[in-house]
Amino acid sequence: MAGPTNDDIQDKLLDHTYDGIQEYDNPMPRWWLLTFAGTIIFSVIYLFNIGPVGNGKGRVADYDADMAAYAKAHPALTGSDMSSDQLLALAKDHEALEEGEETYRAYCASCHAPDGGGLIGPNLTDAYWLHGGKITDVYTTVTNGVLEKGMPPWGKTLNTEQLSAVVAYVSTLRGSTPANPKAPQGTLVTP
Repeated sequence: MAGPTNDDIQDKLLDHTYDGIQEYDNPMPRWWLLTFAGTIIFSVIYLFNIGPVGNGKGRVADYDADMAAYAKAHPALTGSDMSSDQLLALAKDHEALEEGEETYRAYCASCHAPDGGGLIGPNLTDAYWLHGGKITDVYTTVTNGVLEKGMPPWGKTLNTEQLSAVVAYVSTLRGSTPANPKAPQGTLVTP
């Protein structure tokens, strides 16, 4: 079998040259074009796979089922799983207060100052509170956070023992005298 002749090669060369280089006018292989067309057809079927096309109920139904299963396994935080009596009892427990202080220094002191006087976050030692001053209000605020003010929901990071211990510790900061207290914010709450 003889190779291509010089005339065959000349027939496939394009008329123009770039930097002294001539290009061949070879079409893409048919198998490549069919594979490319197949991927386009697959993407259209995948895009509109909202009903029973192929296996299962479709990707949207699968996503909804996965989200429902996640919501069932991870219920939303409410911050109401501790009563005020439980939290006040923890405020008298020396071990719980030590754990709460450790948690406070690790997570809260950067915004509320180590002595509770307030830096970025509000002062925790005065009688003025932005989101309720009852101990259960503080527990709810710590658990759910206040994202619009920059406080993360610590209920997603800390366990229930840490949350209740840190709230018990914060309750002991009221009435203390920090070195450089932030001005009062919120409404006056009497104990």
